Amino acid sequence: MQKFIIVVARILLILLLLLVVLDWAYTTVYLHSSHRGKVEKVFNSKAGNYDVIILGSSRANNHFVPELFEKKGLKTFNFGMSGAHLFEASLLLKLMAERNYKIKTVILEADLGLCNEKESDAIAAKFLPYIHHSETIKNHFSNQENFNELYYIPFYRYIDFDALIGFREMYHSAIKQPTNILDHQGYHPLISKKQGNMKNDIRALKPIRNKYYEEIKQICKQNKYNLITVMTPMCTNVKGLDYFEKANKIYPEIHNLENVVQGDRYFSSCGHMNDAGARMFTKVVIEKFFGTK
Repeated sequence: MQKFIIVVARILLILLLLLVVLDWAYTTVYLHSSHRGKVEKVFNSKAGNYDVIILGSSRANNHFVPELFEKKGLKTFNFGMSGAHLFEASLLLKLMAERNYKIKTVILEADLGLCNEKESDAIAAKFLPYIHHSETIKNHFSNQENFNELYYIPFYRYIDFDALIGFREMYHSAIKQPTNILDHQGYHPLISKKQGNMKNDIRALKPIRNKYYEEIKQICKQNKYNLITVMTPMCTNVKGLDYFEKANKIYPEIHNLENVVQGDRYFSSCGHMNDAGARMFTKVVIEKFFGTK
């Protein structure tokens, strides 16, 4: 029995050592990568300098065209991330501030994301390779239910989120294989002629006083970033458009631009404009907030 216990202990020790080594190897790769995504672009950078940055979900990623800002002489990057919630937008801005980014204006898309304070697994996972190398990331995740497993168990996060930060993504990062995520200064145009779902029902969504939006406001105040928060357009065939009015009752400072682009021909799906719609919308934003530049 004693021999059996010794054998099991040795196997467990070897397994633990293997997990530690794999954790170190994967993390080392991510610490030297900056070509595949927006999180690593920020984490592995220093002192970025922008006139305008854009934060939010796909409704930021697909709706703001940096090229048009730059024609006005405004150095711009779209850090919107498809699937992101305000949880991730707040953390990304914290990392920029920590890295002494010089930012004149932050444009934040905060509309449908106001209704929850949850993390987006698909985007939050992109921060996890750095959780032992950043107190900011560690603290941001510290209240999540699975924090102890993610932080204290070696290699657990890479197994749990294998499809997002596992072997395939690590390998592509190691060989510096780029993606199109950083193309067009972070803007992702929707150019397919085939429309997606042109019906939507958002009556079940209820905006709340959102912890992470409050964090973003505080970060901007502390670092003297000018914050412009907007709500972006949806197609006309939406049930529950009074959501945007409800959001404005909680946060009157948010600019409701939901209806500034009209016509289904400008939409790829009910919640996302196509490239033509995004360009029309971006021109409205520039004229409204930067018209005197």
